[in-house]
Amino acid sequence: MPWHTLLRSGLISAMTLTALDATAAACAANSPPHTVALVELYTSEGCSSCPPADAWLSKLAPRFAADQLVAVALHVDYWDYIGWKDPYAQAQFSERQRRLGRKSRSPTIYTPEVFAGMRELRDWRNAAAFEQRLREINQQTARADIRLSMEAAGKGEIRIAADFQTAKAVRGRDLHGVIVLYEDQLVSHVRHGENQGVTLRHDRVVRYWAPQPLTNAEESQLVSKTIKLHPDWNTAKLGVAAFVEDSQSGEVLQVLALPRCAAAF
Repeated sequence: MPWHTLLRSGLISAMTLTALDATAAACAANSPPHTVALVELYTSEGCSSCPPADAWLSKLAPRFAADQLVAVALHVDYWDYIGWKDPYAQAQFSERQRRLGRKSRSPTIYTPEVFAGMRELRDWRNAAAFEQRLREINQQTARADIRLSMEAAGKGEIRIAADFQTAKAVRGRDLHGVIVLYEDQLVSHVRHGENQGVTLRHDRVVRYWAPQPLTNAEESQLVSKTIKLHPDWNTAKLGVAAFVEDSQSGEVLQVLALPRCAAAF
């Protein structure tokens, strides 16, 4: 029986998983009772001021525990006109940034721009300010529970399943569950644009992003996606994440990441 089915049915728990085979156990995870911070970096290879922010994001995972934050890099496409087409850019990330900008006090979008918990964080370079924002988020009781699993689905495919369960206080809102596939340790040799001649290194680059309305607000809702792995993706460097957001208020109710699962490939 698949891990997500076992988890959803209650036949096993996250604690039980630790007693199972280590490789298999790595294929599933459960969110903690407090809120984990979703940190979003909006960046572009066409932006000369972005490489320091990319390097900053790469250092977050070693510095902070998985139950403190989940960091992702979303490459936008509105810099592509300047002479270098960012191979990781997606139009939907530019649109998401615009939407988040409209909810912030300063609707002007730019790169690099950081959001923590879907709130703009202009002083992200200030370690004390960043850690204070993390504490504010982590001190909140989670208003959603996520059970996330990954398994092989055929040659060159994986299946990601996220079981979302929301607290009664937020049911009935415009909630979305989002499944994310990201890749680490990417390297680009930029030949044109503002970063011409520079070798760029990236982590947590989002390759796949799938929002799903959570319509079944009275109980848990299972969202399952089968993803065909692109030949350019390094499966040894892939990880998955999932989060619940209130699309109207711009709040992140919970986020969870699952690093690469060897048994899934």
